[in-house]
Amino acid sequence: MKHPAQRAKAENESRVTRAMEIEELNGLESLPLLSLNHVSLLCRSVWNSVRFYEDVLGFCLIKRPTSFDFTGAWLFNYGIGIHLLENPAMEEYDQINDPRPINPKDNHISFLCTDVGIVKKRLQEMGMRYVTAVVEDDDANKVDQVFFHDPDGYMIEICNCENIPIIPISSCSLKPRESLYNSTTAGYKCGFVETVMMDKCGFMETVMMESLSKDMMNFSF
Repeated sequence: MKHPAQRAKAENESRVTRAMEIEELNGLESLPLLSLNHVSLLCRSVWNSVRFYEDVLGFCLIKRPTSFDFTGAWLFNYGIGIHLLENPAMEEYDQINDPRPINPKDNHISFLCTDVGIVKKRLQEMGMRYVTAVVEDDDANKVDQVFFHDPDGYMIEICNCENIPIIPISSCSLKPRESLYNSTTAGYKCGFVETVMMDKCGFMETVMMESLSKDMMNFSF
């Protein structure tokens, strides 16, 4: 099993390659973004939060740049980083110190998982408070959600969102692109695209869904 740092390097190299292929084929005038890299959170106690993200969510503590002159910690797993910055004074002006209901509509970080039942069992064993929800689309696809707070009151969601397909809306603002389908080779010029582009947004829809499927975070304990 690869170390998180090695896995991150491999994932980044793969994303860079895909981004270069897309740019070369389409010449899209867009920012050279690759993926979500990390989420940065202020916390009252870095080490309380580190224990939470290690013990509950399975993150791994990784090395931070030595030039930092403030207390903090970096963690990584599932293709994403969590950066913690300690600010003990936040309790003087922030209301997160006060207990409040777990609201699924609050700002939150969401992780995809393979078994929501296992997540709920783990939270119960740890005595953690959580709420559940179920969402359903027009095709009766259902997503199970579990919401809970970290030590500083930040919302965490665990879900099986892959149950609902990712379908870009028809109001895509990208300019029409000619099909990349090559009748002589009966395939695409871009190796990682496997389906035929049928409308003006088809290429980016296909690339987006392919990229998302490759970057899905398989959350498990």
